[in-house]
Amino acid sequence: MPDLREGWCLVKVMAAGICGSDIPRIFKTGAHKHPLIPGHEFSGLVIEGSKRWKSKRVGVFPLIPCEKCEPCREQKYEMCKNYNYLGSRCDGGFAEYVLVPERNLIEIPDEISYEQAAMFEPLAVAVHAVRKVETKIGKRAVVIGLGTIGLMITMLLNEMGIAVHAIGNKAYQYEKLEELGIKSTDIKNGEADYVFECVGKNESISETIEYAKPEAEVIMVGNPASDICFMKDIYWKILRNQLTIKGTWNSSFTGDEDDDWHYVIKKIKEKAIHPERLISHRFPMNELNKGLDIMRLKTENYTKILLGENS
Repeated sequence: MPDLREGWCLVKVMAAGICGSDIPRIFKTGAHKHPLIPGHEFSGLVIEGSKRWKSKRVGVFPLIPCEKCEPCREQKYEMCKNYNYLGSRCDGGFAEYVLVPERNLIEIPDEISYEQAAMFEPLAVAVHAVRKVETKIGKRAVVIGLGTIGLMITMLLNEMGIAVHAIGNKAYQYEKLEELGIKSTDIKNGEADYVFECVGKNESISETIEYAKPEAEVIMVGNPASDICFMKDIYWKILRNQLTIKGTWNSSFTGDEDDDWHYVIKKIKEKAIHPERLISHRFPMNELNKGLDIMRLKTENYTKILLGENS
């Protein structure tokens, strides 16, 4: 049981998702600090803390900003230069109880379940990427990579009325699109207004540039799997087609109604998007290893693996 400290709340974890980044963190590269409890996609119930938060159902923004650097002073906390982070730099949500700063909590509306709230974080990451472009009905987008974030970006674009050509590498991913009621539009090389790269490999980045029309916007979403190198002809296409290349990282969490997290809550409340439809596996908390092994060893097809009290 963590010891409560001023300005923080003790949260009983009710649901937690396993992120793809948790796998190398646990099995390969290690975390920034040891010992450490991983897990940064979670929701729960405040057990102890300020009167404002006690007994509230909450979602959790995992990045703890320093609030001193220039990005923090501009409320661009996702770009904080000296941040802490639940689940990678301090203890996170793969536990019964976790300490969370009060400023990192967001109340879950009655209409939203703990499971849905555990998916606020990856959904907000997808929203942050989509908000990098000025989406307009009639525009065409390509999403390369249909992991959880790629599927969520596709879901969000589809809800906005944007025609999407979604490209995955597994039949299961296309089956998931069908389950979501999303029809992939046929968009050829050189026709896309927006291209979202959600893989982080040289070959997929080259494919991304090929799909972009002149003056298109290319959003780099996928974490790099290795060094990224542009082939000469691909670099020429960036220059000659005057492409705009944008990076995206994390999500905006300012407490204001127009941040990414409030956008996610609004869309779920309106039933415009259904993140729970991406859940492929549910396990109780004490069977975390089963979920980790499925993702590490690729023994089964999966989209989002969720842990929970009622799973």
